[in-house]
Amino acid sequence: MGVIRGAICAQNTTEDISAQAVVLVSEILSRNKLQKDDVQAIIFTCTADLDACYPAAAVREWLDNPQIAYMCAQEMNVEGSLDHCIRVCVISDVLNQKECKHCYLGKAAVLRSDL
Repeated sequence: MGVIRGAICAQNTTEDISAQAVVLVSEILSRNKLQKDDVQAIIFTCTADLDACYPAAAVREWLDNPQIAYMCAQEMNVEGSLDHCIRVCVISDVLNQKECKHCYLGKAAVLRSDL
């Protein structure tokens, strides 16, 4: 089983959170050569300043696969952390952990410059 991590920043609007969540998951699927049927679960966290909508709602509609489990949670509010940030874990059983290509886009690239 592989757990692919990623992050992206968004403005606090339904449109931007939705669009950026789809961009992030789309890039993860592309980089890891995954199809929507290869995904078992997607877990999102958002910083407290992103509360206009759930990022999972847009991704659920975009992927159109009722078998995928989704969850959203609020990220810990740590002083000095990156704001307006959506983080994700995509869980798939077709990759092993060493094969996973993680995806930190835009301003969120600073979170894991080692990847």
